[in-house]
Amino acid sequence: MDFGLRGRKALVCAASKGLGKGCAEQLAGEGVALTLVARGQVPLEETARDIREAYGVSVTTVAADITTPEGRTAALAACPSPDILINNAGGPPPGDFRDWDRDIWIRALDANMLTPIELIKATVDGMIERRFGRIVNITSGAVKAPIETLGLSNGVRAGLTGFVAGLARKTVEFNVTINNLLPGPAPLTRSACAPISVLWPRRVGKASRRLTTPGVWRTRPSASGPPRNSVPLAPTFAVPRPDSSPGRIFSWTEVLIRAHFELV
Repeated sequence: MDFGLRGRKALVCAASKGLGKGCAEQLAGEGVALTLVARGQVPLEETARDIREAYGVSVTTVAADITTPEGRTAALAACPSPDILINNAGGPPPGDFRDWDRDIWIRALDANMLTPIELIKATVDGMIERRFGRIVNITSGAVKAPIETLGLSNGVRAGLTGFVAGLARKTVEFNVTINNLLPGPAPLTRSACAPISVLWPRRVGKASRRLTTPGVWRTRPSASGPPRNSVPLAPTFAVPRPDSSPGRIFSWTEVLIRAHFELV
C-alpha cells in the first residue's frame, strides 16, 4: 500500500534503536528522507547505514542530546523544514516524590514536555504554510494509566498531552495533525511501533472502515510468523478530513500490532 509519503522529509528523535528506529525504518520504506537524532554516535551511524542499504533513501545523522538546546539547534540545522516530526526521548527515572526536589522536576519537564513543545514550535508554522505536517509524540502509557513509581513521567507527559490537545485543534484545518502514541512495557530492542498510517496524507476508505472503534485495530494470530523487526502499523487517526479528531492519545494495546498479529 502506498501511503503517499515518498519525497517527504522526517525528523526522528531517539532514532538509533527501539521505537525511534522502528519509526525510521518504516518511514524509509515509504521513501521518506530521514534525519535521525540520537545521543550515541556509533549505534546511530549503524542504524543509518542499515537503513540506507535496505531502502536506498537519504539519511542524515545528528549525534546530539535532543533534550538540550544545543541538541535541538543541531537537529533543526540538519532538518529545518520537516514534513514529519517524531518526538521521542527516554523518560525520567522512577522513585518516590518525596525525594524529588525542584531541579529534578525541571529536568523531567525539560526532557519530556518542553523539548517536544520546542520542536513543535520550531516546525509547525512551516508545516502550516506548506499545508502538510504530521507530528507524532511518543510518550507513555502512564498518561492513561498512571504508575505509582513513575510520578515524574505521569506528570510531565500528561502536561504534554494537554498542551497538544489544544494546539492540534487549531492546526488540523491546515492539514497539520498532532497526535500521541502511548507505549507500555515491551522488549524494545527488537520491537518497534512505526506510525506510518498516522501520517497518511489522504483517507484510505477500506482501511478506515475496518477500525472496530476509533484507533483500535482488531487482530488475529498470524500463521506466517513475525515480520522483520516486528510492528509496522498504527491507527489511521491523522487523516485530514472534516470529521478527523486531532490531539488524540492511543495506548500501546490500541497501537502496537505485535509480531504475531495481523489485520483481519
